[in-house]
Amino acid sequence: MNWKTACKIAAPAAACAGAFAFLVAPGRATRAQKAPFLYRNYAHRGLHTEDGTVPENSLPAFRAAAEAGYAVEMDVHLTADDQLVVFHDDTLERMCGVPGVIDDFTLAELRALRLGDTDCVIPTFAEALEALYPGIKFGIGPAIENGFYYDVDSPTPITEADLPKIEQKMQELSRNKEQLIRREVPKAEALKTFTEKGDQYKVELITDLQDGTISFYTNGAFTDLCRGPHIPNTGYIKALKLTSVAGAYWRGNEKNKMLTRIYGISFPKKSMLDEYLVMMEEAKKRDHRKLGKDLELFCFSQRVGQGLPLWLPKGAALRDRLEQFLRGVQKEYGYQQVITPHIGNKELYVTSGHYAKYGKDSFQPIHTPIEGEEYLLKPMNCPHHCEIYRSKPRSYKELPVRLAEFGTVYRYEQSGELHGLTRVRGFTQDDAHLFVRPDQLLEEFERVIDIVLYIFKTLKFDNYTAQISLRDPDNKEKYIGSDENWEKAESAIMQAAKEKGLTTVVELGEAAFYGPKLDFMVKDAIGRKWQLGTIQVDYNLPERFDLTYKGADDKLHRPIMIHRAPFGSMERFVAVLLEHTGGKFPLWLSPQQVVVLPISEKFNDYAQKVAEFLNGSDIRAEIDDRNEKIGRKIRDNELKRIPYLVIVGEKEEAEGKVSIRVQGEGDKGQMTLEEYKDYMVGLVKAEMEANKIEK
Repeated sequence: MNWKTACKIAAPAAACAGAFAFLVAPGRATRAQKAPFLYRNYAHRGLHTEDGTVPENSLPAFRAAAEAGYAVEMDVHLTADDQLVVFHDDTLERMCGVPGVIDDFTLAELRALRLGDTDCVIPTFAEALEALYPGIKFGIGPAIENGFYYDVDSPTPITEADLPKIEQKMQELSRNKEQLIRREVPKAEALKTFTEKGDQYKVELITDLQDGTISFYTNGAFTDLCRGPHIPNTGYIKALKLTSVAGAYWRGNEKNKMLTRIYGISFPKKSMLDEYLVMMEEAKKRDHRKLGKDLELFCFSQRVGQGLPLWLPKGAALRDRLEQFLRGVQKEYGYQQVITPHIGNKELYVTSGHYAKYGKDSFQPIHTPIEGEEYLLKPMNCPHHCEIYRSKPRSYKELPVRLAEFGTVYRYEQSGELHGLTRVRGFTQDDAHLFVRPDQLLEEFERVIDIVLYIFKTLKFDNYTAQISLRDPDNKEKYIGSDENWEKAESAIMQAAKEKGLTTVVELGEAAFYGPKLDFMVKDAIGRKWQLGTIQVDYNLPERFDLTYKGADDKLHRPIMIHRAPFGSMERFVAVLLEHTGGKFPLWLSPQQVVVLPISEKFNDYAQKVAEFLNGSDIRAEIDDRNEKIGRKIRDNELKRIPYLVIVGEKEEAEGKVSIRVQGEGDKGQMTLEEYKDYMVGLVKAEMEANKIEK
């Protein structure tokens, strides 16, 4: 059976209710896996393939690309009675740039590729809010990766206790099957509509829009400023949940009013919503902020300052293990460790371009007693490393120069954006900068990819995608550097990703201001996506800092710079690792591998002897000598995710043995101290051997 459907190139996060992401039909899956890149932002960008660029604004071209085995993404819509929604040509033209339809995709294929709902439930959400809270004003209400949110200014405070009431109203409206009617309006009319309504936030948004690009959507008695497209009516909304309430400054500016941000999510089936809610409950258990407190890894203090984590002894031990692990890997790959100060002269960051780009949103300059002398808290390590490179003349024979540092940097995040360890104001990057000749670029970039993949393998991040982050070609003023250098850098990243066989997507507008990036997006144990690790090619900073090397021709040449941070930052990486593992770290990484539990105070001395013996054998052990029953000690230490519990009493002391209990597995019998030492050393060795670097 053939089905006609309207299509568009779009990100999955922009899908509507009952939507699918179509890459290629299942029968072409093998070829699809070989697809080099996937554009996920704008239809008019075209589709880049290894054979060139598909002509712009051409639905037949997208179809041909899919047939050839390239990844093409599109949205289709399926009603409750399994009928496809076919958009009118004008809707299709708005989405794709040309009128027309694509057919030949079977219903089974489309259903197999079903995603969830996102922004198409937002009009109903807003209508429900206006019905329940007369006089409410609306800010921005976008779709996000996991659902949607709306920032509102309500005359009556809205709390999480109000969410069931709002959900009930939304369900009532969806049963009415209200039509979602789109209308393009002149800018003057749009301004007049929301000025008369008294919604200053919409007026401000409209003021920034170009005339001829403004549209309204009306459902029932509610009209909103919205680009769309949306589902035909509210009847397609089948399962929804409002999940939380938070505060958010209007347009992210702390000088503006604090609005109420309400989050929610919707799915085309209740079973999908139920699965999501189960996942969210598991996510609460794995929340790194909770685990960090329970496992005594880190804390925050208002006196120290918001967004500035304090690492407790066990957390510091965990970080140290991670740092030593990466130092060992970097040594294998020829990196040299450096150390740079936490501040730098303002002129350093003016030269690099960081001050012009981020100066207004950074910590403000530090003024010294000398008039006109200003310093900044270090926002990036790369300018310092550029100065280390240029501290002496360089020869082509010396390159590549690989400088690595666990460097702490400081960036002012607004208080509403701070979140545990994932968004902080002071963090340590596992930073390195490679200065290479043009003939070394591809090989060095691929070697950095090898390091990232080795880390993922060792720490069991098995599900990942490489995102090629390019500049927005329609907004080049956001970036520094020539078109020629950008094209060279982007081509180098694409070629390296292709040669390494990475599964990749391409995102426009996501590049750093000085160069394109290869960002690694991983999925954790419960399916959430995180960005971990980044590699960047940079032709621009070497020019700004006038970096050179003397070539074989005895002339000066410009090196190319590679920025890389496999962890990203220690803070964020620990947060993601905590939530990925649920706090159950690999044995080699666990800050505390063993806890010794004396059955009573009489055996504390023997417990001390056991702990000292294990620590002397490089096995990290502590004693729990609280005056508690052994059952209570076992439960408490199980909750701390300590891998091994060693129990000692009269029999163990008399025989020079220990009783072993494994986290989550229970009793494992008795061993002598020597046997247990050899057993633990063997386990750690086996873990590391399994992840041995293969170059």
